[in-house]
Amino acid sequence: MSDIVIRPVAAQERRQWEPLWLGYLAFYEKTVPEAVTDFTWQRLVDPAHPIEGLIAWQGDVALGLVQYLLHPSTWNRGGNVYLQDLFVQSQARGKRIGRRLIAAVTEISRAKGAGVLYWQTEEFNGTARRLYERVAKRAPFVRYNIEL
Repeated sequence: MSDIVIRPVAAQERRQWEPLWLGYLAFYEKTVPEAVTDFTWQRLVDPAHPIEGLIAWQGDVALGLVQYLLHPSTWNRGGNVYLQDLFVQSQARGKRIGRRLIAAVTEISRAKGAGVLYWQTEEFNGTARRLYERVAKRAPFVRYNIEL
């Protein structure tokens, strides 16, 4: 799929980004208030904010998104990049778009001097986990949450 282009989210692309974002939330059976979606979008297009995003395009059709942020770390000088959201539309899955989005964030992370790029997924997400097992080393950590 050499006609796939991955590039940073642009301020005029909310109309194309939002269905991907809402599809991502729906996949995980989550909802957020519209104000949170608005706030997320504003942070994505604010160059001063650490959250960044990329969209995979085929022509003028947005097929997938990835959103990530660089944060400080106590274990290295360059910080770590957390890949928070990764989503590919169902009709575009199996075309290596997820792999290409991860590769793009990997290169960006290296350019930023990050020490680690990491992410998580739900146990049930077997399709994504098969990809992740091919492109990364599974971490031995167990995550705990306190909902606030």
